[in-house]
Amino acid sequence: MENTKATIETLNDLVKINNDRIEGYEKATKDLEGDQGDLKVLFTSLIGESHQNKMELGTEIEVLGADIEDTTSTSGALHRTWLQVKAAFTSGSTKSVLEECEFGEDAIKKAYKDALEQEHIPAYIKDILTKEKAAIDAAHDKIKELRDQYQNA
Repeated sequence: MENTKATIETLNDLVKINNDRIEGYEKATKDLEGDQGDLKVLFTSLIGESHQNKMELGTEIEVLGADIEDTTSTSGALHRTWLQVKAAFTSGSTKSVLEECEFGEDAIKKAYKDALEQEHIPAYIKDILTKEKAAIDAAHDKIKELRDQYQNA
């Protein structure tokens, strides 16, 4: 029972950080300057990836007999507040948008890493988390690569 409760809390935390990721990429899409169609397509794809993650996580939460906490995380709310303050002082350049996206990808990578290290998580759920984390790692690397391209441009 105790392990089930801890697993549900961990999965709900991952739902929340996926919500943060969705909100972050929606904001990033709006903040892009000029014709950045390629980045908008990428960001939209990452929003879809997080929706898929949430569906998978939500299914497991329901199987465990709990409700999905479909909100955003406290740390995510604080991060978004900081971004809004920062946005007032920065240009919203493509490079700065990508830097903030990379920061967000670092946060979700850490959340998944931490979840995978939890002993109470059943092996079949760790398999799901490992698959989701692999996609998140790939997205992080892509964002970092793009950020570096804009930094060196």
